Amino acid sequence: MEAGNHTGVSKLFLLLGLSDDPELQPLLFGLFLSMYLITMLGNLLIILAVSSDSRLHTPMYFFLSNLSFVDICFISTAVPKMLVNIQAQSKDISYIGCLAQVYFFMVFAGMDNFLLTVMAYDRFVAICHPLHYMVIMNARLCVLLVLMCWLILFCVALVHLLLLRWLTCIGTEIPHFSCELAQILKVACSDTFINEVCLYVATALLCMLPLTGILFSYYQIVSSLMKMASTEGKYKAFSTCGSHLSVVSLFYGTGMGVYLTSAVTHSPHRISIASVMYTVVSPMLNPFIYSLRNKDVKGALGRLLS
Repeated sequence: MEAGNHTGVSKLFLLLGLSDDPELQPLLFGLFLSMYLITMLGNLLIILAVSSDSRLHTPMYFFLSNLSFVDICFISTAVPKMLVNIQAQSKDISYIGCLAQVYFFMVFAGMDNFLLTVMAYDRFVAICHPLHYMVIMNARLCVLLVLMCWLILFCVALVHLLLLRWLTCIGTEIPHFSCELAQILKVACSDTFINEVCLYVATALLCMLPLTGILFSYYQIVSSLMKMASTEGKYKAFSTCGSHLSVVSLFYGTGMGVYLTSAVTHSPHRISIASVMYTVVSPMLNPFIYSLRNKDVKGALGRLLS
């Protein structure tokens, strides 16, 4: 088969989803629709609160609103198509649609990762260099950091997509509820060595380096807090990091759960369930974590809703 033969518009993949049981389909539809709507509403409220309240026009909340936007896009990559398939009792997804899911899944997952790293750097500057905070974290730098993250991930995802298009043979049944690069490589019947090498390298660079940056930032924060004489000052300074640490733990915890599940078991059903935690649950909980643990956000949301 030639490289371009499988790229026709008529090519269809089958997303096997979470379950084949017809009795479970209405339950799955209601569950994922509810989670999707909660995620959309929660993150939209965060964006509206930050944009409407001048007291939240700071670097920390600028990055938070970007994180909420990315979470909306992240969950919208797979869940709407899954809901349509459940409602229509179909498992089809076009070749172009599958590639689009692969591309945007990598971009938005990577943006979550990068934004959490940038937010950790923001907290590091705020606590360790408070007198120079507004000089260092100026508006130009904040916008530049976000644009650089987008540009890097657009390019990396495009490389993976181009390599994927040159696979000469891909199976049609994907044992997952969405098109993910790792799942497509598993059902490919042609040589995927280059694709897998690029995937491992990208994962190592785009996950381990940001995680190292987060750990280094918090190491510096803890070291700075240890030098403070006032216990109240320590608590007040570190309390601004509580929400961020919770989101980081949730993001990397669910991501590690997906990786360990894939490594330990070959059951597609278990891998899909683990992916739900990473793809759906994490974006849904982020706005609750920030709104419940942050009095500024709670105040802004109260003023917005009133």
